[in-house]
Formats: sequence, C-alpha cells, structure tokens
Amino acid sequence: MMKRIDTIKKLKWTVMALFIGLTACNDYLNVVPNDGLATIESAFNLRSTAIRYLGTCYSYMTEEGAAGSDPALLGGDELWDLVGRVVSNTSARVPNSMFQIARGLQSASTVYANDWAAMYQGIRCCDILLDNIDRVPDMEEWEKRQWKAEVKFLKAYYHFNLIRKWGPIPIIRKSLPIDADVEEVRVYRDPIDDCFDFVLELLDEAIPDLPLTNPSVDEYGRVNQLIAASLKARVAVYAASPLFNNNTDQAPLVDSRGVQLFAQNKSEEEQLKRWQDAMVACKKAIDLSHEANVKLYQYDNEYRVNDTLFLDFTLRGMMCERWNEEIIWGNTQSNATQLLMWQQLTTPNIQYKYTSWTHSLSCYAFIGVPLKIAEQFYTRNGLPLNFDRDRQGVDELALRDGDEAHAYYIEQGYTTAQLNFDREPRFYASLGFDGGKWVGALTNYNDLKPSDIYSVENRMGKALAKSSSESGPVTGYYPKKMYPYRNRIGANGSPLSTYWYPWPMIRLADLYLLYAEAINEAEGPNGAHSAEMFQYIDAVRTRAGIPDVKTAWDQYSTSPGRYNTKAGMRDIIHKERLNELAFESQRFWDLRRWKEANTEYAKNIYGFRVLSVTPEDYYKKMLIAEQPFAQKNYFWPIQTATLERNPNLVQNLGW
Repeated sequence: MMKRIDTIKKLKWTVMALFIGLTACNDYLNVVPNDGLATIESAFNLRSTAIRYLGTCYSYMTEEGAAGSDPALLGGDELWDLVGRVVSNTSARVPNSMFQIARGLQSASTVYANDWAAMYQGIRCCDILLDNIDRVPDMEEWEKRQWKAEVKFLKAYYHFNLIRKWGPIPIIRKSLPIDADVEEVRVYRDPIDDCFDFVLELLDEAIPDLPLTNPSVDEYGRVNQLIAASLKARVAVYAASPLFNNNTDQAPLVDSRGVQLFAQNKSEEEQLKRWQDAMVACKKAIDLSHEANVKLYQYDNEYRVNDTLFLDFTLRGMMCERWNEEIIWGNTQSNATQLLMWQQLTTPNIQYKYTSWTHSLSCYAFIGVPLKIAEQFYTRNGLPLNFDRDRQGVDELALRDGDEAHAYYIEQGYTTAQLNFDREPRFYASLGFDGGKWVGALTNYNDLKPSDIYSVENRMGKALAKSSSESGPVTGYYPKKMYPYRNRIGANGSPLSTYWYPWPMIRLADLYLLYAEAINEAEGPNGAHSAEMFQYIDAVRTRAGIPDVKTAWDQYSTSPGRYNTKAGMRDIIHKERLNELAFESQRFWDLRRWKEANTEYAKNIYGFRVLSVTPEDYYKKMLIAEQPFAQKNYFWPIQTATLERNPNLVQNLGW
C-alpha cells in the first residue's frame, strides 16, 4: 500500500455531507479536507481525519427522490412528465433525463441513471476503510467495529443497487490493488445467485456491530442495525422474486467461459427456499422495528381536525413528515435542492384561485399521474374498481357534482367524474384532481370547514388551467401525496416555501407488506404463518381506513374468498403495495421484480382532455403516450464503452 502513496496523492476525494435534522449540513460528515487532497496514510492518522473518509464512503449513496438521479421517480409509468419543457424555466431545476427511460430511449450508447462506475468507486472506498481503520490510534475498538459494519452495509447496498439495474454483476469481495495488471482488472460477471448471497453475507456481517438505532437526531442518516436488517429483508425478497429466481427468459445470458448467469431449472424446493429465507429476514426486521418502537405513523394532532382530515394528514405524513415514527431509513444523501425544487415547480398553484398570487419559479404543475394509477386505487370498500359490487355497470367517466358526503374531498357543487367519488382515503390523500380538495398552503389548520380548504380547478377557463407549453396539467391528476401540507405559498412575489423531508427509503408498512408477500409465496394463504400474513396486511389497510382483506372480499366483492388461493392473494398483496407505496420510488422496481412491467406498460399513458372547457369534453379518456417496454428493458444495458474496456463483460440480452 505504501508504494502507491504517490499515486493516491493525486486522487481527489469526492465528498458529500449528510443532511441531518432540518436541511442544513451537519459537521458529523463534513468531509472536505482543507486542501481538497488526501493520502491514505494521512486519512487514517487520526479519528478526526478517518471520519472524513467514512463520509466519503457514504457520499456514493443513491439519490432517491431526486428527479435527475432516481430512475424510479420519472423513469416508469407512475408519473408522467410534460414532454418538451425547456431549460430556461424548468428542466435545469427539475431534470427530466430519467424520463427518457420511461419513453423507451435507453440504449447501450446512452445509458441513463448509469452509476456503474460510481458504485464501484464507492465499493473501493469501503474496502480502503476496511483495510486501514484498525491503525487509527485514537479510536476505541467498539467504534472501529461499528465503522467497519457501516461500510460493509454500504458495500452491500452499492452491490444491490447494481444488481437491481444490471442483474448479474462482478462481485468485488476485495478491491484490486491500483497496480493490478490489465487481465486482473478484466473481471467477469458473477451468477445472479452468487451476487445476492454475497450481499446477504455482508449484511449478516454488519448487523451485529451496529447500534439498534441512532442515538440522536444529529446522526440520523447513519446506518444502524434496524436499517441493515430491513435492507436484508428487501434484498432477500428481491432474490426470491421471479425476475431473479429461476428466470428462464434469461437462459441465453452465458459468458465467454460458458457460465450461465441465471440459474435454470431450479427445483421447486430451491425456489421456495429463497422465499422461506425472505420470510425469516422480514420477520427479524419487523421484530427489531417493534423493539425500537417503530410503528405505523398516525398524525400527531398538532391541529384540531376531524376524522377525515386526521386520516388525510396521516396518509400524507407517513411519507412527508420528517423523521416520523414509521421511517426506518430516510435517505439524507438525496439531493435536497432537487427535492425542494420538485415541490416548488411541480405542484399546482392552489392558492392562485383565491389570491391571484403567482411567481415565476413556482407551481408549473408539469408532472402528471396517468389515469391508470387513479383507477388502481381502491374503492371505499377496499377493493379494486372491477371487483367492487357497487361499481359494476357504473360509467366511471360519467359526470357527477360534489356533494356534502364528499365535502372534504371534492368541492360541493363542482362537476367532476364518478371515478373520483367513493374511493379509499389513500386516493384522496395521494391525488389532486379537477374539483378535488387540497389541504395545504394555509397558516392555520384548526377546525377546518370544507370552505376553508383550497380546491383544484384545472379545466380551461379555470384558475389552474394549462397556461403555457411549460405548465400542466398533463393528465388531469397530480401526485398530491408528495407535497407536505406544511408547504406555504408566500406573498408579494415570494416563492413557494417548501418543507424538506428525507426520502423514505424504507418504512414499516413496506416491511409488513414484504413479509406478507414472502409468506404467501412460501406457504400460500392458508399455511402455518397465514394469521401473520393477514395481521400485517390488515394493519396497513386499517391505518388506511379500509376494511380488512377478508371483510372487503367476502362482503363487498364480486369474488368472495379470492384471498384463499396463492394467485388471488398475490394479486391482493401486489395491489396493496402499489397503493400504499405510491410515488415512493417502489412501483418501478416492484413491477420489474414481479415481471409485470410489460403488462402494465402495455396499458399506455392516458389522461383527460385537459385543454377542454366543459366537463362533458374534459372527462373523456385520451391517449397521451404509448409506452414501449420490451423484454430487454427489465435490465439496464452495460454501456458500450465499458464493454470495450473489458471484453469479459457479456452484454445483457437485447442490447
């Protein structure tokens, strides 16, 4: 190592601080050296410099929730960007590069969200700390073990991020020395099962030496035992899912050595073993969560609100309320500027109707939610539209006026569509729509009456109608769940005041639904753990204000007992995840691991005729875009330049 010091001196540290507490940076991981340069030797001379290197290891964390970095935000079919918006107003502040994935423009020469090199750089940083931390003189042994565990977690996560994009990848058990020869550097991709086993092994090594939770708010964002166990649960479920577990579509993916990168012809026992392991991992993570007093979020009664608004604040706050009791892992590495600009620029200006307020850098509303997502949410009976007895034969696009029963959800007397009535509370908490109420931008929320709450009116001629090529609405629906009610619209030309929150990487409801999924796949809905399966999915549904699974399907559906088959229960669990975790960067990955993306994308992107004046014209289904999705799109292409440098890397199928 010492022989390479002169070479390493030339390497600049790429650094980034963790956002802690509010939106300010915390000194804990303020990792920029005075001169911007460092050597391995000086980095580990003292704890004060070693902690900066630990920060460097964290700095490669993915940026979920940032429009320009997170492919699961704008790269899928859950949100739809306004095609053609220009740099001068919006694209520089809310990048639309990930949207090119959604439009089918990914290619081997232009790879979007291509962090292949960055992840391997992060892995190398982790290995350097593991190799050198023991020689720091002014650290206790327990702390050295904890730091090692943190970077083992990070190394595992960086591998997992690569796996979920590219499938089989080269495993880096130990980074090669800088003076390694060319042939050593030309590594091969490892079989997919080996990749998952390595990630799970690293997490198992990390968990015992981590604290259960972070001791103070100043260290939120650091890895702890609960985060590591929860990531293990997610990784184990991915490893068991159809995209990775006995995926026969990938049979032709064989490298130049003749190694098959996806195992074929796995026995049923081998496939079930993955799900059984996932069950165990999920339950351990849930038990740790309960030990740490993590629980499903409920609004904290900061304001006096009725039951309807209490539920609305709960179902938005579970995502947007900073460090709430349900958040297991909040990503403090996400680009805070992009998160805040997203809120400023993509929300509709709900206050304009009432105050004639406008500002050049706010409220373009150029992100829409496809009609199929609005249709996906349940009815008030906790059922999909097509299975609810009350909706049979109903024209969902028929016109209907807002009434007293829906006064906190829909403007009374305003004409909207039948589709927007008698839906589950998550529908109203998650979506803004023409005629819909939007709780937010107020200075006081005590004892709200329906008339106190702003409503969205976006047909042409209304206050929030499309006003330029840069503005929305795009589809007629907005992702309201992503916008905290704490956001405020300023006066006298000041911009929208936004509320920062760490992006929810994992929250407890996610774990509950992963566990239910693993139980169903391993045992079916009537196995030894069926009571727990229903217990955890029903806990999520009860918090959402809908009946439990059995009550909903037996009393209100056209298919009583649907939950009694593995296939029926699978569909119920999948839809529960899509509704509960909407707009949280999960649908993109879930549809892929379930191998359902091709079916869902084939439904294409529809919305309403947003340039219409009358409700009769507005509420007609309109094709906005055909969304291509081929078999090859389940995995990213390896960039052509990377393959040219290392011919031992076989390209993914179809690219």
